Amino acid sequence: MLNTHDHLVRRCPRLGGRVAFKYCRTGSGSDPICWKILDCWWEIFDVRQFLAANLPADEFKKLTETRAPSKIHSILDLIEQAKKGGGDT
Repeated sequence: MLNTHDHLVRRCPRLGGRVAFKYCRTGSGSDPICWKILDCWWEIFDVRQFLAANLPADEFKKLTETRAPSKIHSILDLIEQAKKGGGDT
């Protein structure tokens, strides 16, 4: 995917630091594109149009249909992790 936006940098709400757009669109792990890419970059440039033009239709559809975990789900998950991680401190 040829990209003229790779040099753009902004603060990542998930990682807490500054990342380049290239990181968001190439990612790591099983999902190559960050599920928050549309939320994070829409104010900088038309990221939706860019991705629609440069991704296969099925990948773009998956990206636009992906929903963030709810806040309550995230909190409950963190509580569960804390319970498993030990409470004997």
